[in-house]
Amino acid sequence: MALVNFTNLDFDQIKSSLREYLRSNSNFTDYDFEGSNLSTIIDLLAYNTYISSYNANMISNEVFIDSATLRENVVSLAGHIGYVPRSKTSAKANISFFIDTSNFTTNPKTITLQRGTVCSSSNNFGSQSYTFSILNDITVPVTNNIAFFENIDVYEGTYLLERFVVDSNNKNQRFILSNANIDTSSIVVEVRNSFESTVIRKFNICTDFCAVDAESRVFFIKEIEDQRYEIVFGDGIFGKKLDNNNIVEVYHVVSNGGESANGITSFNFSGRLFDNNGRIVSTGISLITSNSPSQGGREIESVESIRKFAPRLYSSQKRAVTTEDYETIVASLYPEAESVSVFGGEELDPPKYGKVFIAIKPISGDFLANSIKENLKNLLRKYSVAGIVTEIVDLKYLYIEFDSSVYYNTNLSQSSSKLQTRVINNIIKYSDSSELNKYGARFKYSKFLKVIDETDRSITSNITNIVMRRDLRAVLGQFSEYEICFGNQFNINDSKGYNIKSSGFRLNGYNYDLYLSDIPNSNLKNGTIIFFRIDTETSTPIIVNNNAGTINYEKGEIIIFPTNLISTSKQKSNEPIIEISVTPYSNDIIGLQDLYLQLDIENSNVDMIVDTISSGSDVSGSIYKTSSSYTTREFIRK
Repeated sequence: MALVNFTNLDFDQIKSSLREYLRSNSNFTDYDFEGSNLSTIIDLLAYNTYISSYNANMISNEVFIDSATLRENVVSLAGHIGYVPRSKTSAKANISFFIDTSNFTTNPKTITLQRGTVCSSSNNFGSQSYTFSILNDITVPVTNNIAFFENIDVYEGTYLLERFVVDSNNKNQRFILSNANIDTSSIVVEVRNSFESTVIRKFNICTDFCAVDAESRVFFIKEIEDQRYEIVFGDGIFGKKLDNNNIVEVYHVVSNGGESANGITSFNFSGRLFDNNGRIVSTGISLITSNSPSQGGREIESVESIRKFAPRLYSSQKRAVTTEDYETIVASLYPEAESVSVFGGEELDPPKYGKVFIAIKPISGDFLANSIKENLKNLLRKYSVAGIVTEIVDLKYLYIEFDSSVYYNTNLSQSSSKLQTRVINNIIKYSDSSELNKYGARFKYSKFLKVIDETDRSITSNITNIVMRRDLRAVLGQFSEYEICFGNQFNINDSKGYNIKSSGFRLNGYNYDLYLSDIPNSNLKNGTIIFFRIDTETSTPIIVNNNAGTINYEKGEIIIFPTNLISTSKQKSNEPIIEISVTPYSNDIIGLQDLYLQLDIENSNVDMIVDTISSGSDVSGSIYKTSSSYTTREFIRK
C-alpha cells in the first residue's frame, strides 16, 4: 500500500497514515501499541516528517514576495525587479547663528563651518538627545566683525566617513557600509586615484539606468542583511569601472531618531569652525535660532510597503499611464509623501479631459510648497504620455466629528474620568492608524464602535453620532464663488430644511452674524442654499437670502454664488474660515479623490454614562438613561 498524499501538516494525521501503512504489512504487529518500540519509531518518523514539511512550506513561502516574511528575502525579491526600498530618513531642521569676531586678535576674512556635527538638541527630547549634522562645508564672509550663518539645513544623525581600497585581484570585493539606519539620501561618494592624490572625483547615485554609459560616474545602492547597505560601482559598460588601488570615501549620516526626532526646536552648538587662516574658532558664537523645527524624520520602509510598491513600480515600467503608475512614480520621486491620490479629469463633474490631478499629503505639514509642485511636474513629464497635463492640487481635509455616549459598569471601573481618558486615547490611536491616514481611506463606523467598546471590560455599549465637516477658506473683501465637495451623500434629517450647519460670518452690508443652511427641493435630491440670522429673542432663524447657492444631496456638493465676505467668526492658522457640517447618509465615510480623512477629536465629545442595569442599581431599567441615536436639532455651529 502506498502512502497517502498529505493535505495538511498535522502530526496526528501523519502518524495515522504511517500506522495505516504498517497495518497492511503483516510482518509487524505491535505498531498500534503505544508502549512498543515500533510505536516510538513511528512517533519519531511522524515528527521528522512534520518538521521537514513545515520547513519546506516556509522555504517555498520565502520564494515569493507576497508570502515572504523575512525582510532580507522581501528586499532581495524586490531587488530582482529593480526596486530599492526607502531607507531611514533623518529629520531636517533649519537654523541660524552668527560669529562675533570683534574680540579676535586678528580679523579673519571668512569663517568655515566644517561638515559633520553642528549642534544637538539642547535638552533631552523625550528620553534621548539628538545630534544634527551638515553634509558639506559652509563658508561665509566676515562683514563688520560679524559672520552670519543663516538658514542652514541640519540633518539628525551622526556624520561618518568610511574608506575602501579597491583591490582588482579580489573578484568578490564588496563595499559594504558597516552601520545600519543610514539615510541613503545623505550618501556622498568620492574617489581618489591613491592616498597621495589630491584629485577627487565625485560619483552620483544612478537615477536613470538608460542614461548611463561606460564613463558615467555613478554608483548603485543595494540593501543587504541587517538593514545595511552596499555600494556597487559600474563594470565599464554600465558606469565607470574603478581602477586598482583607488580610494573610495563614502560620507553618510546614520540616523538615530527617525520619526522620534521630529519637532525639536532648541539646539546647542557643537560644530567645528575655522577661519581663512586655519585657526580654530571657539569664541563669539551666538545662540542658535531655530527657523523651523525638525521634521521629515521617517522610519525605514516597512515590509508591507515594499510588497505594495515594488510590483507596482515594476509594472509601471517608468511610464505614467494609469493612476497606479502615477501614485507609484510620485512616491519614488518624492519620498517625503505620506500619501498620494491620483484621479483623471474625466472623473470630475464637469469633466476635464486630458488632465491628471495629483493630491499629495506630505509627512510634515499639510501643503506642498509651489517650488516642490513645479519640480515634481517637470520630473513627471519624462514619464507621462504626450498631451496629458499634470496638475498638483492642494490637500483638502474632510473632518469627521463624533458625539459618543459610552455606557459602563461601575462595578468594573475605578472612575469615569480615567475610563474617559482611556477611551479618548484609544480613539487617538485609531485616528493615527493607517485606516485613516491615507488617500482613499474609509472611516468604518462598526470598527470605530468596536474601538470604544474594547477599551475596557467595564464598557457595556456606546451610542455614537457622526457628522462630517469641511472648512471653507474665505476670501475677504471681494466677490467670490465657492464650491465645497464632501464626496459623500448627505442625509436629509428634515425635508423642511436646515440640514446643513455652519459657523458665523458677515457679508458686506450686514452688521450682524449670518449662517448658511439649506432648503431641499420636492425631489429631495437637490436644494437651495440660504443665508440666515438668529433672532436674539426667539432663537429662531430669519432668512436674509433665500437663493445664495445650490446643494446636491446625492453628490455631497455645495455651491455658493458670488458673495462678498468681510469677516468670519472662526480662524485657522490665521486664515478666516467657515466651518460647514452635515450628517452623512452612511456612517461609513470615504475620502474621495483629493479628500483626506481626519478624525477631529478636539471638536468631538465623549460622555460617560453609568449603565444602571449592568451595575445592578436598577435591574428593572426604570431609571435607565437613554441616549439619542440621532443628531440634535440645532441651526448653527457653536
